[in-house]
Amino acid sequence: MRCSKDSLLQAAAAVAAVALVLAATATAGRATPRTPLAGGTLTVAADATYAPNEFVASNGRTVVGMDPDLAAAIGKVLHRNVRVVNATFDTIIPGLASGKYDLGMSSFTDTKAREKVVDFVTYFSAGTSFYVKASGGPTIGSLADLCGHSVAVERGTTQATDATAQDKKCKAAGNPGVKVSVFPDQNSANLALVSGRGEVGMADSPVAAYIAKKSHGQFEVTGKAYGTAPYGIAIQKGSPLTKQVLGAMRKLVANGTYKAILTKWGVQQGAISKPVVNGATS
Repeated sequence: MRCSKDSLLQAAAAVAAVALVLAATATAGRATPRTPLAGGTLTVAADATYAPNEFVASNGRTVVGMDPDLAAAIGKVLHRNVRVVNATFDTIIPGLASGKYDLGMSSFTDTKAREKVVDFVTYFSAGTSFYVKASGGPTIGSLADLCGHSVAVERGTTQATDATAQDKKCKAAGNPGVKVSVFPDQNSANLALVSGRGEVGMADSPVAAYIAKKSHGQFEVTGKAYGTAPYGIAIQKGSPLTKQVLGAMRKLVANGTYKAILTKWGVQQGAISKPVVNGATS
């Protein structure tokens, strides 16, 4: 579900990232899929600012969370070493298209638009939740309630797309628009709420719940989650690795390892029963 990066000091970087995605889309049918060597190391990219799904451990280096644990389990099934690297969210799909990474495991919502660039193996289900300051924050029950409010989101996520679309809907209905501020990562979006530069945060439902839980009472989730959709492990379009990862995920579901990992991180409510390739619902 993820999306974000900061205001227009970083516009050039945003434009460059979009250009890379468009280029990848244009050439996806012609590129030679990366075929990792048997027994080699799988390089897995994650934007480690999205706890409990992926974040940096207290040592300041190691990427931990649900996705890194699942990546390690997939590697074990495939008899492959796994190296998880911290990468800015909106650079991961271009990195897969170029062959820089083997897998992207960073809470990607599997969408039809993204499926034009990469393939996905579904492995989780999540919606979007709103969160606000526990003291004095607005009550937000739906996207329509964002009219007249400022929203802080991570660049490249579905939340950024949804908030931007809602701004247009608000204005079309004659209501105040939504001030949407996008940031390079989720931590920066959270800091914007702390400093008063935003009134409402948006993130995947397990992440929003974790943010509120770890905020020592500073934030609270408001309203109900919307837009439940599958997460997907992103893989270069047409790669034989897709079938391998699908088989590994189905084995992890069947032997209980998958559910144990989700339970460890408190996100077992998002468990699915049957991973599939390219399971986008919209």
